[in-house]
Amino acid sequence: MSYVKTLRMFTRVYELGSMSAAARDQRASPAVASSRIAELEKHLGTRLFNRTTRALQPTESGHIFYKGAQRILSTIEAAEAEVMEASRSPKGTVFVSAPLHLGRTHIAPAVPEFKDLYPLIDIRLRMSDRVVDVTAEGLDLAFHIGPLEDSDLKIRVIANLPRCLCAAPAYTAARGGPETGDDLADHDCLNLRFPGAREFQWTLQTPDGTRRYDISGPFESDDGDVLTAWALDGRGIVMKPVYEVAGHLASGALIEVCRATPPTATQLACLSPHRTEGDPKTRLFSEYMAGRIGTMIKEFGMYQNDDPPE
Repeated sequence: MSYVKTLRMFTRVYELGSMSAAARDQRASPAVASSRIAELEKHLGTRLFNRTTRALQPTESGHIFYKGAQRILSTIEAAEAEVMEASRSPKGTVFVSAPLHLGRTHIAPAVPEFKDLYPLIDIRLRMSDRVVDVTAEGLDLAFHIGPLEDSDLKIRVIANLPRCLCAAPAYTAARGGPETGDDLADHDCLNLRFPGAREFQWTLQTPDGTRRYDISGPFESDDGDVLTAWALDGRGIVMKPVYEVAGHLASGALIEVCRATPPTATQLACLSPHRTEGDPKTRLFSEYMAGRIGTMIKEFGMYQNDDPPE
């Protein structure tokens, strides 16, 4: 099993570009990571990385060995998964990420229930509204809200989520309520932004089809719940999946604006690297949470995929 651990360490060093980052990922010390890579290079008789004071770059041999190591680890993980499935006692750790609101309100509360059903499976949940790199961050699953760029990840669509633009009555009383996207230029819009985010626009449905509107405002955050709090405080207009603000809309704390040009729906999906395909613990957690989230969305009358694709 030590050679398998060495291969896993090598692949994480290759993917993360850092010995110390790979060591943290594999719960080992940097010295252990360095020693394993050195032993592997000695065994192969070639350097796998070029080391400088600023960077760690794979050599040509490193690129070649990485592809082979991936195949070996995938085969081992698939064999382990088959054994666990056969024993009906899946075990191990699932590394998961989720957007903040979805994670806090629906995924985190259900994790203990899942653990009660499958006591041998441990869950490591990370929550952030930024876009995560599933492969580089060593994740098994990532719940994602929003459009998906071209990806080599396995994508399981859970639902399409209608969205709305909304603001507090105090804001519309002071600034007026915009009726269409053209009116947004005169309003404060609350933006979800994070490092690396592109220039922000809102895509709305118009009589002539979808159209992207440039928006701006004095407040930005990388936490969607902070934007909701600012909207409730009368600080601007926010775009939200309807399920997130349904209670506020029902109570009148927020009111819908731009009804003539509402936002397009967004997608809720579960992403996973293909290396986890067939892994029973990952599949069980994905199916359990997709069912819970789907039921929640259905309660708001917003579930649009009766049979979400795998």
